[in-house]
Amino acid sequence: MRNLDLDLLRTLVAIADHGTFAAAAQRLHRTQSAVTQQMQRLEEQVALALFERQGRGKQLTRHGNKLVEYARQLLNLNDEALRVLREGDLTGSLRIGAPHDVADTILPPLLSHIARASPALRLEIHVGRSPFLMESLRRGEIDLTVSTREDTSLDGLVLRTSPTIWVCAADFAYENGSTVPLILADEPSLFRKLALDALKEAGVPWRAAYFAPSLIGIKAAIRAGLGITARSIDLLGADMRVLGDKDGLPRLPDVTYYLWARPNAANPVARQVFSMLKTTLQRGITAV
Repeated sequence: MRNLDLDLLRTLVAIADHGTFAAAAQRLHRTQSAVTQQMQRLEEQVALALFERQGRGKQLTRHGNKLVEYARQLLNLNDEALRVLREGDLTGSLRIGAPHDVADTILPPLLSHIARASPALRLEIHVGRSPFLMESLRRGEIDLTVSTREDTSLDGLVLRTSPTIWVCAADFAYENGSTVPLILADEPSLFRKLALDALKEAGVPWRAAYFAPSLIGIKAAIRAGLGITARSIDLLGADMRVLGDKDGLPRLPDVTYYLWARPNAANPVARQVFSMLKTTLQRGITAV
């Protein structure tokens, strides 16, 4: 069985990321003809057409796009292996924070990346609300945190963007045009603000049906059929359903989840892990 050439795969990914052979050549500090020759060699290796002509340029074929997906994984593993061998196994502890609503989705693959690269590292997980986790990070009580909050004084990495949805119990009855019975988180809450701003802008009447100090309370209120709330789609369970335009509810903006670190963290492990994640997760993370 043939082996794929990682150098050729790196060029393929550069073309996918930068759009053209010329832009990829500039990024890789090579001539355009050299890039073209590399792609011809790669097509010979896989015995498939990876590009098709479109106007004056070329675009990836279905096979080309599929190979790009595998190429990213192979290159990430290659780069991670080299980095770990150069830096040695990190030891010590790392304190990571995450909001409740992504503790079962975004957090596991993030921890998996860290554990795979540094198996000797001791991980300490703090699950809480985004604003309080950010305060803990600024005070140095944790080393990294996942959060929807933004702070330009910190080093940030985009993990993923999730749709925000109106959610209620699967058997909850809501009539289009009626006053929205809202399940609201205590302040400060990003999703509370998104919900109230959207309803106000759309002129939709609402009432506070239930206040919850935690995500556990919000889930309990949803399942009890006490009302409707706005949350990331990551919260959606099998016993819940999504409401939207057809129910007379306004669309909600997506939310972006970041990984934050302090630029001058006292814990050297935090700086090394964050640097590693910036490389391995530069294309974002997929929730489980």
